Amino acid sequence: MVGSVAHMATVRDNAAEHRYEILDGDQLAGFADYTIDGDVIAFPHTETLPGHEGKGLARQLVEFALADAHDRQLDVLPSCWFVRKVIAEHSDEYVVGGTDGLWASPK
Repeated sequence: MVGSVAHMATVRDNAAEHRYEILDGDQLAGFADYTIDGDVIAFPHTETLPGHEGKGLARQLVEFALADAHDRQLDVLPSCWFVRKVIAEHSDEYVVGGTDGLWASPK
């Protein structure tokens, strides 16, 4: 899945590297690592690369990754704090569970 977002940014699923990537123009600006086990996608780490902070790219990246997981009907294990934050902000789209909210399922 590939999508375009603001700031001439493009988000893509780099399945070979097990991560979603966001490109600002032609430069890699950030990534969200993932693993898939059955019908669960885990996001352990999201990173915005130096020089690309403060542009909203990490949010766009995670929103794209979550939309892709939703389209694929995958449950989400958001180990990364930023992914948990974005899910909390989209509580109308996810059912959050676990004693500490460490998984989310698309509604």
